[in-house]
Amino acid sequence: MTLFPINPTESHEQIALFEWADWAIQRYPELERLHAIPNGGHRNPATAARLKKEGVKKGVPDLCLPVPRRGYHGLYIELKRPKGGTVSPDQAKFIGWLRAEGYRVEVARGFEAAREAIEEYLS
Repeated sequence: MTLFPINPTESHEQIALFEWADWAIQRYPELERLHAIPNGGHRNPATAARLKKEGVKKGVPDLCLPVPRRGYHGLYIELKRPKGGTVSPDQAKFIGWLRAEGYRVEVARGFEAAREAIEEYLS
């Protein structure tokens, strides 16, 4: 497993989560469908404009597990670093919409919280 700083970035946390998912796929085969939605991040203006034209939307959560469970259509996770990081107004709006449409959405502070949410959802 990769070593990260004391207060890792969201990127570090997401890398750790996918390393865990690769390891845990034997127990949870559905993890093969877990994927990242690369909406965030800093981009130059030309790239940002092109991505917007291609359909990138503000506020979409970072991760999606398109597996129905427990009456939900699937699981979305908005991943934040363990210390710091807040849900933006665009994220709160999109999260509310997803929940109203029957998806489970978790805001996870770090890899461990995201892993726990996934394990609870799949078990």
